[in-house]
Amino acid sequence: MNINIVIGLAIPFLGTTIGAACVFFLKNEIKPLVQKSLLGFASGVMVAASVWSLLIPAIDMSEEMGRLAFVPAAVGFALGIVFLLGMDRVIPHLHMNAEKPEGPVTNLKKTTMLVLAVTLHNIPEGMAVGVVFAGLLSGEGQIAVTGAFALAIGIAIQNFPEGAIISLPLRSEGGSKAKAFFYGVASGVVEPIGAVITILLTGLVVPLLPYLLSFAAGAMIYVVVEELLPEASEGEHSNIGTIGFALGFLIMMILDVALG
Repeated sequence: MNINIVIGLAIPFLGTTIGAACVFFLKNEIKPLVQKSLLGFASGVMVAASVWSLLIPAIDMSEEMGRLAFVPAAVGFALGIVFLLGMDRVIPHLHMNAEKPEGPVTNLKKTTMLVLAVTLHNIPEGMAVGVVFAGLLSGEGQIAVTGAFALAIGIAIQNFPEGAIISLPLRSEGGSKAKAFFYGVASGVVEPIGAVITILLTGLVVPLLPYLLSFAAGAMIYVVVEELLPEASEGEHSNIGTIGFALGFLIMMILDVALG
């Protein structure tokens, strides 16, 4: 596999790993204000990545359809929403600061369901990186090396707070630092695995690339609206989450336009 592809797929996972490693340097869980700003920041990155790195390229790839060039993007986006909606229903998971788990009734431990919740976030992100690099391998003109790396870096940036947000609370609940770090890292493993599978299926992926790019966008937007933004807005000082969102959106937009 091309070294650029390997590096590109590793970057998002590195973000999660570094975030989880915060458990070795910080004594307590992240303060509510910081947590809100990080959740807002992650949301902004994901929304900007969905628009500039996924939906716009999907529409550009379908330009031969004329006025119907929006169809693959619209269909893929809707399917991405439906996919995550279904995953929410069939996979037991517990969101941070929530007392009642979602999905089927299960006897899984709280820590396991917390990891499953973050893993749900990471599924569309892994798909997005895999699809973009699959398009890059195919020689698809709308996807450049710098644009693919911009997406990988943007997702890595938002993975950092995700890794910290899951590992620090687990540590504060009495678990060991090593165990908390392991759970934080484990939540991000699905990203490189999903991306590699997508790369290996490049020959099958290319004809469906506009649909798959927008599918990943729809799934990421679902995560933002359903989970990240509500968590960033609950309680006091919700404006901190809004500021974080704006900052994340701006940084990801600049990365994608400047490097793409």
